[in-house]
Amino acid sequence: MPPRWASNKKILLGISGGIAAYKTPELVRAWIKSGAEVEIIMTEMGARLVSPLALSTLSKRRAWRDEDLMSDERGWRIPHITLSDWADVLVVAPCTANVLRMAATGDSSTLLGAAMLACDAPQIFFPAMNSHMWANEATRANVHILEKRGHTVIDPDSGPLACGYEGKGRLPSTEAILDETWRSLRGDHDFKGKKVLVTAGPTHEYIDPARFLSNPSTGKMGYAIAAEARYRGADVALVSGPVSLRAPSGVRRISVTTASEMYEACLAETPDSDFIIKAAAVGDYRAKEYSPRKRKRGEAASITLDLEQNEDIASSIGRMKSPGQVLVGFAAETENTRENALDKMEKKHLDMIVANDVTKEGAGFASDTNSVEIHFAGEFGFPYRSISGDKWEVASEILDAAVSLRNR
Repeated sequence: MPPRWASNKKILLGISGGIAAYKTPELVRAWIKSGAEVEIIMTEMGARLVSPLALSTLSKRRAWRDEDLMSDERGWRIPHITLSDWADVLVVAPCTANVLRMAATGDSSTLLGAAMLACDAPQIFFPAMNSHMWANEATRANVHILEKRGHTVIDPDSGPLACGYEGKGRLPSTEAILDETWRSLRGDHDFKGKKVLVTAGPTHEYIDPARFLSNPSTGKMGYAIAAEARYRGADVALVSGPVSLRAPSGVRRISVTTASEMYEACLAETPDSDFIIKAAAVGDYRAKEYSPRKRKRGEAASITLDLEQNEDIASSIGRMKSPGQVLVGFAAETENTRENALDKMEKKHLDMIVANDVTKEGAGFASDTNSVEIHFAGEFGFPYRSISGDKWEVASEILDAAVSLRNR
């Protein structure tokens, strides 16, 4: 699910002549599905690799080409100026070595080159080329020039290339391009220079090799917080239990399975973190004795499990956190939500707690929406804020509250 603020954003996509151009219809489709508007400029070679008609059909707009550089279709509205003024962001994907050169040197001999030169909006380049071309000093110099001007150049992925080579040069995934686009469009980078530690998902406490104790958490809330923090400029570490979600681009994911593993990972990351947001649903108990073989159904009419408590991650961090660090906890309750949350915040030395009743419709595990109350330590009256909405909206409000708390 894209962030709601992505709706109605204006994206100008430049498609150059890399073989990865065949992936761009999927990208355009994803942007349109998010509610964004998309205009497209194709180089001559780009138009030979992917159908302009297909892209026009998806975007519901004309796919502009080099031959339109001096188009009089809109009278005095010169295409490269009109499109550049219209855009909230210019994305070039795939970006060949030649187009990188054009952007760096201000070569305006093509429609895309002229648009890049005229565009004052943020520009993001996704190079895709042979690995030797990417490593060449000339390419590296052009990348340096663009980054020095404040543009964003995303390193290509590594893997098998269309030319038969194996190495760095692949166009990043559609999901990674979306993440970088949203980060550029977010605008408010109030977490720039800050390190944010987020925990997400459930833990699995194994009874035997085939069975474990867990909970219904999908990690959606924690992953939305991690993505939103990244979009707002933070350096994000995401300690994640077993989930099926993709880590947002630029977020460092640390995958764990058990509560003990999450405990160790969190304690290692905490000293360098400005904000610690504990959104994971950590298992409170584990089996006291692990069976190395699967317990068979026929061995006994019933089984009694002897459980012991897992480490309390929030309490441990609460005791060790430094002045200036903000520790945010979550309380997923089924009754007496506010009272239980306030008690938890005090006992675990939290600075802020996000409380919700998981029995309410649209507020429980696996939902795309949530309804929460935010409370600050020492303020035990009405909540600082009550929020209902999709998890992107809730994530944004949680981060707003956390940064306001630090700025007090």
